Amino acid sequence: MTEEFATSLCSDPELLLKLAQYKMPFGKFKGSLLIDLPEPYVVWFSSEGFPDGELGKLLGIVHTIKVNGLEYLFKPLRG
Repeated sequence: MTEEFATSLCSDPELLLKLAQYKMPFGKFKGSLLIDLPEPYVVWFSSEGFPDGELGKLLGIVHTIKVNGLEYLFKPLRG
């Protein structure tokens, strides 16, 4: 599943770029890039339920990336 997920994500460069630039709009980590959120925080969101809308969708993707060790996908976007 992780290789399939990575391939799917990489096939949508706009989504990958959005993930790399999207900032957390509220809470303890307000202003932090979603990809820089600590894994325990993202896992907590997963257990509590992601917010509705685009933020929730992106947090769900970040969760999948972090728990499956796919953070290398963001390295080319970090500059």
